[in-house]
Amino acid sequence: MYNMQLGRVFVCAFLLAASHCAEGAPAPSSSSSAVLPLSTVSFASTNPNGLLWSDTSNIDPEPIRGSLGTTVIGPQNVPLDLENADFLAPPTTDAGTVGNAKWPFSMSHNRLQTGGWARQQNVDVLPIATEMAGVDMRLEAGAIRELHWHSTGEWGFVLKGGVQITVVNPDGQNYLATLNPSDVWYFPAGVPHSIQATDDFPQGSEFLLVFDSGTFSEDATFLLTDWLAHVPKEVLAKNFRTDMSAFAHIPGQELYIFPGTPPADNAVAPTSPQGPAPLPYSWAFSQVPMTPLAGGSVRIVDSTTFKIATTIAAAEVTVEPGGMRELHWHPTQDEWSYYLEGTGRMSLFASSGNSRTFDFQAGDVGYVPASFGHFVENTGNTTLRFLEIFKSDRFQDMSLQQWLALTPPDLVKAHLNLDDQTIANLNKTKITVAGPS
Repeated sequence: MYNMQLGRVFVCAFLLAASHCAEGAPAPSSSSSAVLPLSTVSFASTNPNGLLWSDTSNIDPEPIRGSLGTTVIGPQNVPLDLENADFLAPPTTDAGTVGNAKWPFSMSHNRLQTGGWARQQNVDVLPIATEMAGVDMRLEAGAIRELHWHSTGEWGFVLKGGVQITVVNPDGQNYLATLNPSDVWYFPAGVPHSIQATDDFPQGSEFLLVFDSGTFSEDATFLLTDWLAHVPKEVLAKNFRTDMSAFAHIPGQELYIFPGTPPADNAVAPTSPQGPAPLPYSWAFSQVPMTPLAGGSVRIVDSTTFKIATTIAAAEVTVEPGGMRELHWHPTQDEWSYYLEGTGRMSLFASSGNSRTFDFQAGDVGYVPASFGHFVENTGNTTLRFLEIFKSDRFQDMSLQQWLALTPPDLVKAHLNLDDQTIANLNKTKITVAGPS
């Protein structure tokens, strides 16, 4: 059933965009499909707008594109400009006032703890990201992200190493699982949990956390030690029906992240009178095969398979050199993206003539508001791999090519002045990878 769903999603709405010329298609005919000049507006510009340099280029980048711009003669942050070619020399198709949609975790404040660290992104640093926020967290082997809960849902993705998670739900049912790289978890709002790095990997673990609120702050979580440090000891004694002396050595402030003994490989959750949780809080996403596409691959995790994840859906996408994630949009969901490998380029179309292009490297966060048209192009010579994450129980997108292919051809021709061969190519079953510009 899962594979059937994948086939439906990807064939209809997720194929990577392509140039029909790469498939050896015939040149457009000039007989029955002559292009007629538009009577109301001029043709779109044919200016080349490819990426002018990369982060590995051995140049001093200049804000010049064609006949536009001029040199820099003042101070310049060359490494930053090399990473952001489309900031310094934007395509001529960029226009208007689209807000910043890129945030490198490298620019986030890092909270250093004994046994690990955490750095976050929210609306304080990326104001456009109103629906979701993210945290990059690192734990040494055995280190513990202490027992806590949030007022938001939490979705986790293991970047490196392994972790063990524990959960207790409102019905008193519990859950324990060990996760490996690319596995995911989900904790609903208000549900207490913990995360501990295993010693299956000597270096411990690093993982990505995504929260279903743009104002979320990792510094404002509900921590076990923080709470008990602010409860009178006589109240603790009364609550647990014991003597105050039993709490003489509880921490006087929160632990947040602290060293611990790695959990046993065969660890199991304590037996609960209410039994185990009926739904798993983790999903072996690493075991889901990637669905191959023209120019890349993709796999999806949402509530159709990972049923507990009711507020976060995600796709892991790869794009090969020369390829791109096709022109598309998401009908009602903002997209929070995270770049895992390679380099990419994304343009956002915000309607009313507003458009802006951003360049991404591994470790960067991207953001696309709902309904904004966009694409992601591989600008490097290695595989581009990234996550698309949504505040939703289901993954959805709208393909520009699918939309045009399923609209009456004469209507499409009236809008875009396309010839018959181009219209026919919109309906091709096989879509090839777009070649490098």
